[in-house]
Amino acid sequence: MTSRLLQNFKGGRALVIIGRGGKEGALESTLAKLGVTTEYPDIIDGRAQIDIGSLQLERDILFVDGDLEGAVAIEVNPASRLPPVPVIGLVGVEAPSRLKALVNLGATSFLRKPVHGGAVYTSLFMGVNQFMLRSDMYARLQDLEGRRRGRRAVIRAVIFLMQQEGLDEERAYSQLRRESMRARQNLELYCEEFLSRRANPPDIPGRATSITLRGDNKQAM
Repeated sequence: MTSRLLQNFKGGRALVIIGRGGKEGALESTLAKLGVTTEYPDIIDGRAQIDIGSLQLERDILFVDGDLEGAVAIEVNPASRLPPVPVIGLVGVEAPSRLKALVNLGATSFLRKPVHGGAVYTSLFMGVNQFMLRSDMYARLQDLEGRRRGRRAVIRAVIFLMQQEGLDEERAYSQLRRESMRARQNLELYCEEFLSRRANPPDIPGRATSITLRGDNKQAM
């Protein structure tokens, strides 16, 4: 399955984190032609004033000047290595340490300073779509991993039915599949809940705990 590539960025918002007096006119004017508005968050005490929680995945793109050390503090997912929104690095000095810092922020594209208008669309296209592709791939891997873990529950549930009800493997599996469809759950989740219910059987009301023998002697069951 091939993910759809985004080609139209109209309605987007670019948050450009760049040093004082370093506004890239070609970047802002080209983004405007593409229907993307540009904002320049204030930088106070070396830190860009960004409300990370308000960033919108479908709209926002961060352009981060690699020459600003530690200006952006965003939490990158430790598993996917992706930030909350696409990040495009603005590269002036191509020092390995600065490039590494941008990569650690999750940058999926780079744009050389001074910015030339003809390079903006390509960088934007690559940055946003690489972010989307990596996000989609990570989501699929997570789903596959969840299903892999769930298959263990399916196997255990099949064995349980074979032992408790004397079914063969095929009939036990078919029964679980029918019941999961009836419950409108995927098979893995249904089997997890099935095993959980069997592991904690409910108390049976009025269950006898002893029997009375002759002479009023009692023997525990």
